[in-house]
Amino acid sequence: MKKILLMAISFYRKCISPLKPPSCRFYPTCSAYAYEAVTKYGAIKGTYLAVKRILKCHPFHPGGYDPVP
Repeated sequence: MKKILLMAISFYRKCISPLKPPSCRFYPTCSAYAYEAVTKYGAIKGTYLAVKRILKCHPFHPGGYDPVP
């Protein structure tokens, strides 16, 4: 499961993300954060952390530096 998630995130970062203008308000970007979280914590907790981060990525949140815990 972990490998599938990492492949999906890599596909997004290489094929889909370059087609869109940069819009992530965080550093590292949400996709880099998701990749690192899944790598570090596994499929379940990594996905939870990634979804939690993506839900914070909106115009009303200040953004900034937010590393994987």
